[in-house]
Amino acid sequence: MDKECILQELQFKAVRSSGPGGQNVNKVSTKVILTFDPRHSDGLNETEKERILKKLASKLTKDAILHLQCDESRSQHKNKQLVIERLFDTLTKALKKPKARKKTKPKKSAIEKRLKSKKRTAQKKMNRGKPDLE
Repeated sequence: MDKECILQELQFKAVRSSGPGGQNVNKVSTKVILTFDPRHSDGLNETEKERILKKLASKLTKDAILHLQCDESRSQHKNKQLVIERLFDTLTKALKKPKARKKTKPKKSAIEKRLKSKKRTAQKKMNRGKPDLE
């Protein structure tokens, strides 16, 4: 993943943010919407593109475009920095390979302990029954 190349491909759009804020909200476009197309990115190789399209399928549009937005700060520049960080965090998480699971067997002592516990419980429940009067 080439971050500099990806930074060149990003498209930003500033819109008015919602919520409280008085005149600042009504006048200034502080909310930043980031648009990134992983299919046509030169900063990703083919395997990375496939992995991103598969892992982020729920976050992509029908055209396989990723939209992220940020309106946490009252500053447009700060929101732009935050949304870029969020993009790279999302991409690195999507590209992370899951750790392979190793098959394990329970130890003999653990099996014996479990069976003894089961027998003890079964005996306890048998003792709760009505006594045999014969």
